[in-house]
Amino acid sequence: MQEFVALANRLADEAGEIVRQYYRQPFEVETKDDDSPVTIADRSIEQRMRELIEKERPQDGILGEEFGVKDGESGLTWVLDPIDGTKSFVIGRPTFGTLIALCEDGVPKLGVIDQAILKERWVGVDGAETRFNGEAVKTTPCSSLDKARIGSTTPDMFKHTGPVYKNFNEGRFFWGGDCYQYGLMANGYVDVILEAGMKPYDYAALVPVVKGAGGRISDFAGNDLNLESDGTVAACGDRSLWPEIKELLKCK
Repeated sequence: MQEFVALANRLADEAGEIVRQYYRQPFEVETKDDDSPVTIADRSIEQRMRELIEKERPQDGILGEEFGVKDGESGLTWVLDPIDGTKSFVIGRPTFGTLIALCEDGVPKLGVIDQAILKERWVGVDGAETRFNGEAVKTTPCSSLDKARIGSTTPDMFKHTGPVYKNFNEGRFFWGGDCYQYGLMANGYVDVILEAGMKPYDYAALVPVVKGAGGRISDFAGNDLNLESDGTVAACGDRSLWPEIKELLKCK
C-alpha cells in the first residue's frame, strides 16, 4: 500500500496549497442543485487531484463530488471530496477537510483526512494503525453512551430517519465538524458520531481512519460501509458502545 499512501499524501499536499490560496479570501459562492454550496476552491482542488491520479494511475476509477465518475479498469477507485464542510470553509472556520479514499471493489482500503490550515492529517490504511501527522493514534475507552461525547454535522440530517432524532439528548450532542470530528475521534476526543444523508465521497475516507484507530464505523443497521451504502453513518471510538447505539437508533 505504500505506493498508494504516497500518492494520497501528494494529492493532499496539492489540495492544501489550493486551500490556503483561497482560505479567508473573497470568492463567489454558488449553490448546486442539491442546495449545497460550491466554490472555485472545491472545483480547483478536485481538478488538480484528478490530473495527478490520471497521470500516475490512469487505469484506476475516480469518483469525485464535483466532477462525478470516471470508470476504471483496475478494480480500484479513488473517491474525492475536495472540501468536506464547504460551509465552514466559506465562513473561515477551520473544521473542513479534504477527503481522499482508495476503494477496492467498492470497499475503502485507504483514507486521508487533511486539514490544511491547521496542518493536521490523518492517514488510515486497512489492517494498519491510523497515523496523525505521522504518529500512531488510538480512540479512547467510554464505559456507556450516557458518558459519551456525541457529534453530528447538523440535526437537518435526520429529518427523514424516522424515530432517530427524537431520541437525541441534545445536552450530550455537539453540532458541526464534518469530517474533522472523525479525526478527533481517532485522536480520542470524540466518542460517537451519527450522521445521515451522506454520499460515498463524504464517508469513504473516514472508514480506514476510524477503524485503524481502534473504532467502529458502519451504517445504522451495522453493515460495513462501501460505495453502495445507504448514507447513514454510525461511528464509535469504543466498539463496546455499539449495542447501546443500535438501541438508540432503533435498528433491528
